Amino acid sequence: MNQVHTKHSELRSILITGATGGIGIELARRYARPGRTLILWGRNAERLQRLATLCCARGAAVVTRQIDLVDGRAALAALREDDTKHPLDLVVLGAGLSDIQPAGQLTEDPEKVLDLCLVNFTIPATLATAAAERMIARGGGKIALIGSVAGFYELPFAASYSSSKAGLAQFAEAANLGWSRHNVRITLIVPGFVDTPMSQRLEGERPFLVSAGSAARRIMRAIKMGKKEYIFPWQFRVLRVVERLVPHFLRARILLSLKAGQKPVKNS
Repeated sequence: MNQVHTKHSELRSILITGATGGIGIELARRYARPGRTLILWGRNAERLQRLATLCCARGAAVVTRQIDLVDGRAALAALREDDTKHPLDLVVLGAGLSDIQPAGQLTEDPEKVLDLCLVNFTIPATLATAAAERMIARGGGKIALIGSVAGFYELPFAASYSSSKAGLAQFAEAANLGWSRHNVRITLIVPGFVDTPMSQRLEGERPFLVSAGSAARRIMRAIKMGKKEYIFPWQFRVLRVVERLVPHFLRARILLSLKAGQKPVKNS
């Protein structure tokens, strides 16, 4: 299927990582259509197969890859292999991990921190760079990075998660400066609480919660419009403005007062 894509807005070939997650599934369903190839990456083989069947029924050609993004070298080789076979017009880097410092512990689990930072920052930055390298050679393309509003805050109970998302946001901004002149557009997606298995693990309130389907629609619209950054829902855009006015000492006091917990991971 090697071909030269002259109109990148057509999005003939799309890679979605984290395709078996809540948002990933909804994006795949909505992007599936005749004449389009979806390359779906995920850890759960059974879910991948079900999703592939659904997308094929909608007319899309589908390629699946069961992969664990903790292995960065394998992920990089996989992207290059998939791009060689199906030159990518859009790469959505949606795979992610979350974790919260366990109750009664003074720190997070170091092994979990390692995996989380690899999957949330190092691997997306690597794959985005590899995709951009090839897109530039073809004349352009689009890359979407899934961040989080947690990246705006130095959360003491989720230091690795919030900092990994903050790093991803900084990477997106810097890469946009370098790549946009070569017609590679990066969109940083910054969601609040989305009703997915990841957020369902959280104990307590999830303010301004949106469904995975609604999140997918908003993400697709932001990518189509070529937005550099898209924060949703709108309440978090307002909070972003307000929190910049809060003095640092008060900000630190507020963050230290926050409490959070999570349910154990269910095997799937």
